[in-house]
Amino acid sequence: MPPRRKLSDLDRGRAIGWLQDGVAARQVAQRLAVAPSVIIRLKQRFQATGRVQERQRSGRLRVTTQREGRFIQRQAMQQRLATANNIRQRLQATTNTVVSGQTIRNRLHNFGLRARRPVRGTTLTANHRAARRAWCTQHVRWQRQQWAQVLFTDESRFCLEPADGRIRVWRSRGERCSGTTAFWRRLCDGLGRDQHTSKDTSVPIRCPQPE
Repeated sequence: MPPRRKLSDLDRGRAIGWLQDGVAARQVAQRLAVAPSVIIRLKQRFQATGRVQERQRSGRLRVTTQREGRFIQRQAMQQRLATANNIRQRLQATTNTVVSGQTIRNRLHNFGLRARRPVRGTTLTANHRAARRAWCTQHVRWQRQQWAQVLFTDESRFCLEPADGRIRVWRSRGERCSGTTAFWRRLCDGLGRDQHTSKDTSVPIRCPQPE
């Protein structure tokens, strides 16, 4: 059976025209790649109302008000590491409104906030910057044949359980390297000395700290 999908106004008009020309509903469904039940309901709606557009639906009423939505957003912005259940409990304790964790996530999605893994970057020292600049200068004129001999690797993590144990932060688009959503740390050598004073010139492959 063809997958059921929503027809556009143009396709609805074409379907009604074919039906009025005597084409069977099953053949119309095959032409539009939809289930025959979609065409049958469209025909019934057109016979009852004379229109092909779907009637307006009010939709499910929201459990939270606009004020409670702003409260949810404010909690996520103030506590970036808070989980949806934590925010749900605070909302219930403050406003006595009982919602699910998915409702909290839906409200945060409406505000453009998503749960993402925080960037774990390292503070770049003068030695790091000099090493990166020297590496780029050394390889700036490499040809495609030379780069073909280099193997770039990456690590992927696969989780077989519902919870992977990772910490996530609420952030919007453009906040990946923001100081409120990223964790920055200073590198130390094997002797516990800060690399700001050591002579190590290794190049950490991390997102640079924002200015």
